Amino acid sequence: MLESCHSTWIFDATRMRFRRILKGLDLDAPSASTAWRPYFGLELDDSSESFVVFLNPEGSRLLRSWRHVEHCPQCGGEAPQSSASMNCAAPRTAEAPAAQIR
Repeated sequence: MLESCHSTWIFDATRMRFRRILKGLDLDAPSASTAWRPYFGLELDDSSESFVVFLNPEGSRLLRSWRHVEHCPQCGGEAPQSSASMNCAAPRTAEAPAAQIR
């Protein structure tokens, strides 16, 4: 599980799927979480607190986001006391060169 400013990211490594629970919404609403989506890799960068979710085997479709940390440079907020793997910023879709795959 990873946390960003806007979402909690849940990964099912056994079935290679993930979903996001959106923060700041009425949690009873059906749109408060995304559907399970397949993923083909997860790359964590401890030096920048970023992570990349690969959406296809080629690595050309991906989501990139940042962990929410204390004194967060992405949102300016503070990390919750109980979360060790928090992340920041709304994920964005980006193209990655083929050499960047995992």
